[in-house]
Amino acid sequence: MAEPLLTVRDLHKHFPIRKGLMSRVVGHVRAVDGVSFDLFPGETLGLVGESGCGKTTTGRCLLRLVEPTSGEVRFAGQPVTGLGKRALRALRREMQIVFQDPYSSLNPRLTVGSMLAEPLAIHGIARGAAARERVAELLTLVGLSPDHARRYAHEFSGGQRQRIGIARALAVRPRLLVLDEPVSALDVSIQAQIVNLLSDLQRELGLTYLFVAHDLSVVEHISTRVAVMYLGRIVELADRETLYRDPRHPYTRSLLSAVPVPDPDRRAQRVVLTGDVPSPARPPSGCHFHPRCPLAAERGELARCSADDPRLREVAPGHWVACHFA
Repeated sequence: MAEPLLTVRDLHKHFPIRKGLMSRVVGHVRAVDGVSFDLFPGETLGLVGESGCGKTTTGRCLLRLVEPTSGEVRFAGQPVTGLGKRALRALRREMQIVFQDPYSSLNPRLTVGSMLAEPLAIHGIARGAAARERVAELLTLVGLSPDHARRYAHEFSGGQRQRIGIARALAVRPRLLVLDEPVSALDVSIQAQIVNLLSDLQRELGLTYLFVAHDLSVVEHISTRVAVMYLGRIVELADRETLYRDPRHPYTRSLLSAVPVPDPDRRAQRVVLTGDVPSPARPPSGCHFHPRCPLAAERGELARCSADDPRLREVAPGHWVACHFA
């Protein structure tokens, strides 16, 4: 098996909660609470879960847009978490991000050509005529016209703006893209176009993706493997076919049961969870999922699950689950 392009081990990000006139730290929000995984060259790892589970924070910690509290991140064997500013800037040519909102992620004061040329100048890749040629190449690559370089962001539709965001991320020829819910703000028909564009670019350029999303139908279409997050932790990790065919964690089963079935004669068997998602500032003891877990309640194992924190373990080749009953 090939060496991982990205290695993440025991990644944590805790945001302090401050109160009072002296802004004393009275607690922490455990947004990411011990995440570990490998990402191999040319694959797409889908990172899914409910809103607030830590998906976006995980992606931003990998690029150090948000500084991790602890843990280790390695890119092509090189440590990311300990790099200084100059070394980190050089490494950022290899790792880029596409943001969720195509409206707020583009600078309204710059033309598209200026936005795409900016990273070329910052990293010393191209200026002048060479930069203009690269901008035209990028726009063509994402399905836009080179003439669009003279326009501003407000002159484009949402789908076109997201294509511009993808072009900007590709400007410095990265190897890894963190895709932070890149289609969630778009219409369904446009979502399909962007997902197909990302698949084509991956094949053409040999890219590796971390695809952050909450839409499991989109993740199934594009991902090689899927990691399911709950309250800052990965609770299940497997290849796409295995996870969708044989989910082992009760939280994964609940998420999959909520995916609409495009067949009026087939009734989906919903797994409805009780209660609300606990606060990441005060996560439950033991298994974070136990207050909502139907499996623990059925088996009468709530006492065990509330006391014993299950670790992510391999229950079948390549299939990892954090559950006592997997």
